This record gives sequence, C-alpha cells and structure tokens, in this order.
Amino acid sequence: MTDGPRKSPGAGVRWTSLRLRLVVVFALVALLAAVSASGIAYWLNREAVLTRTQEAALNDFRQEMQNRAAALPPRPTPEELQRTAEEMSSGGVGYGVVLLGERDKGKPIVGVSDPDRFTLDDVPASLRAAVNKRQDVDSANPYPYHLFWQRTTRGNSPYLVGGTRIVGGGPTGYMYKSLEPERQDLSSLAWSLAIATALALIGSALLAQAAATTVLRPVHRLGEAARRLGEGKLDTRLRVSGTDELAELARTFNDAARSLQKQVADMSAREESSRRFVADMSHELRTPLTALTAVTEVLEEERDTLDPMIAPAVELVVSETRRLNTLVENLMEVTRFDAGTARLVLDDVDVVDQVTACVDARAWLDAVELDAERGIMARLDPRRLDVILANLIGNALKHGGSPVRVSVRTGDEDLIIEVRDHGPGIPEDVLPHVFDRFYKASASRPRSEGSGLGLSIAMENAHIHGGDITAANSPDGDGAVFVLRLPRDASGIARCLQTSSDQGKEHGKDQEGGAR
Repeated sequence: MTDGPRKSPGAGVRWTSLRLRLVVVFALVALLAAVSASGIAYWLNREAVLTRTQEAALNDFRQEMQNRAAALPPRPTPEELQRTAEEMSSGGVGYGVVLLGERDKGKPIVGVSDPDRFTLDDVPASLRAAVNKRQDVDSANPYPYHLFWQRTTRGNSPYLVGGTRIVGGGPTGYMYKSLEPERQDLSSLAWSLAIATALALIGSALLAQAAATTVLRPVHRLGEAARRLGEGKLDTRLRVSGTDELAELARTFNDAARSLQKQVADMSAREESSRRFVADMSHELRTPLTALTAVTEVLEEERDTLDPMIAPAVELVVSETRRLNTLVENLMEVTRFDAGTARLVLDDVDVVDQVTACVDARAWLDAVELDAERGIMARLDPRRLDVILANLIGNALKHGGSPVRVSVRTGDEDLIIEVRDHGPGIPEDVLPHVFDRFYKASASRPRSEGSGLGLSIAMENAHIHGGDITAANSPDGDGAVFVLRLPRDASGIARCLQTSSDQGKEHGKDQEGGAR
C-alpha cells in the first residue's frame, strides 16, 4: 500500500468494535472452560479426599470394635468401658470414641475417650436410631447390625460421626472425627483453582488481543486504503502476502482500485477532450461571429431603408446572431469553470450602485423595483456580480412578471440579494432543475430565446465567490423568489483559488515530466 500516516491497530477501540468483541468472546469461552474444569477438579478432589479419610477412619473404627469392644464382658464396668474407649481413640487415627453398654438390664453405662471433645449428646438421633435398629437376616444380609456414618457440623467445623454395635451382645460404639484438616486442604485447592482460572482468563485475553491484532491489522489496512481511495488517491494499493482469505480480499481490492483508476482516467480524458473541443469550437466561432455581428449591425442600421419583404428576414438574422454570440460567450465561460481557470478579480463594490448599473445598462429601470439602502459595501468581483444579477433579473422578467423586486440586505458576514417576480411561479417538478445546464421547463419548446445556461452560470459565479443561490416560490403564491448569498469579503476565497491553481500547475508539470 502507498505510504501515509497509519494508526496503530489498537487505536480507537470502541465498545462496539470487532476487536473488543473478539476479546470478550475469547475471555468468556476461557472463563467458562476454566470454571468448568476447576469445578470438576474441585468436586473430584473433594470426594476423593473425604472418601479416603472417611474410609480410613471407619475401617479403623470397625477393626477396633472387633478387637477391643468385642473382648469386653457382657456386663462391663464403667471403668472398663472408659479404658477401652481411650485405647480405641489412641490408635493415631484422630477420632473420639463413646462406648455404650449395660451394667444391668435397662441400666446403661457410658465410656468416653475425651468428654471435652465428644459425648453421647453429639451423636445425631437419626444415626443412633439407625445403629440400634435390628435388620432382618437373610441370605443377602447375614448380619442384624451394620456400621452407619453421617457427616455433620458443630459450630463451623465439619465432623464425621460413625456408629455400630457388637453382634451377639456387647457395647454400642460411636466415633467422632474432625474433618477440619481436609476442609483446609480443600480450601487451599479452591484458592489454587481460582488463581489458575484468573490466570487462564488473563492469558485468554492476551491471546485474544494477539489474535484480534493479527486478524484486524489487514482489515484496518483495507479500511485505510478504502478511505484513501475515497479521497481520490486512486494509486492506493495493498500489499498482498499469503494465500488466505484476507490475501484474496487484498487482491480483489487491488483489482477493483486498478479498474477504477483506469475508468476514471478514461473518463477524465474524455471529459478533457470534450472541454477542449467546446473551448476550441467557441474560440473558432468568435472570428466569424465578429464578422457576422458587424454585418448585422450594418443591416440593423439600414433596416428602415430595406425592402419590406426582406425586413423580417433581416430582423431574424440580427436576433439569431446576437443569440449565437451570447451562446458562444456562455459556452466559453462554462469551459473556464469546468477547467478550473475561472478567477476572481476583486474590488470594493457599492452593491446598490452595482444593481442600478446592471438594470440601467439593460434598460430594465421601468420594470424593476429596488429595495435597498445605499452604502452597502462588499469586496467582490464586479463583473461576475453583474453576470449573476443580469441572469437572475432577466430570468425573472422573461419567465415571471413585472414588476421585479430586488432587495438587498446584509447578515453577519453575508450579503443577501433577493430577486422576486410576480409571475405564476416555478412548477414543483422544475424547482430541483432550474440551475441545471441546458434545462428548459418545457420540453416541447426546445427552441427559445434562452440557451438554458444563464442560471447555471449565475450559480457557478456565486460558488466561485463562496456563495450560493436558492430558488423557491413565494409563500403567498405570487411569483418566484431567488435568493443570492455572497460573503461580504471574498478575499479568502480568492487566495484559495490562487493556491489551488498553482498546485494544479505544478501537478501538471510533474505529470508531463513523468510522461516524458
């Protein structure tokens, strides 16, 4: 692509930008994946840790009940129960024990390994009911009593409670193990997984940014190239690298730009040829027109002495010669505008005097009313202002109705001239085209006194001053109103025109040198 100022790929990120949406989508996908993986990992580890601890404690408790509690006499003493409970809890597994026996029938006794840590009141009633319930013995269930367990909390700490009783007579035993170490281990695991999730989220955002930059940089270059192409830099091209879809898009853009440049060049050449033809034709017509004008002036002076049979023909020749002369002058003026060679020759103008001179020179004083105060000064091109006024007032007199009222007033920095007639107005379908070249309201009357260039030339002269002309119908339905707005000082516009002309000449020299 052609050299020029470039913005960084990350410049101008908006909330609706494709880059931000890519980053957000990447981040959401990574967050969902990380949270899902972390949740599954935490759940699996939690179950594994709790199951391992639970099975180790319950198996050890079952073994201790078989080895120690089953060895007690049918009617143990409180001291024997106490000693056995302490021995069972001292095995290193880290649980407390409560043994429940009978001294006499209906008179329970309790042995506790650590009364401050675990008592019979800490055993849930549902667990005690399940342990004491005798099961039916059959081929599928050979034992009337089983080991039951339950997870519970005391305060804010989790505990495992298990219980069973000796088959064939003997004490009932309960164990109570704290799961606080396991909870701390699981909390550490949860924090680790949360940190891993956050790191994954950050990493995904960075990867998304890198991917977005990789993808969007060619898109940004394409947008920049399209902008430069829209500005008229038709030699803009993109670098093509690779064989992916973006490379194919760059090739398509280059082909389109190359085709557009060729078409514009062809159109410019044809337009330049047309302008040169019109300019040359108008220039060549001026010499015979000068002779014809001189002859018609002589004929017009001798009109009273001519044969009455040929007088109408002489008048027709005179009027058509003048019309042809006006048309040639208008065509030459149009070609100057099209070629960009029209220039302003500024002077301080008394606007009211200028309007009066224009009307007086064309003998319109009886048909024009002037509403203005003297002393309104403006720095404009007097000749071009006269052309504008002559076309607007002449159009009002020809197509509207007298009297034509010309009003002059000033705005903050503008000069406003309003030309109003009292005719039938302008049809609504004609209003958008009144300033078009060669446009005539009636297509059935292509031959008329006008050439269809007057209002167009008036508009061009207004534009070259940095002004404008608007056309509308009077609100009260009485005639049409043309409003001319010009800057009171066109010096800045004149300097811009001169600078543009100088740059155009330099550009033309560069192209000529390149062609050589």
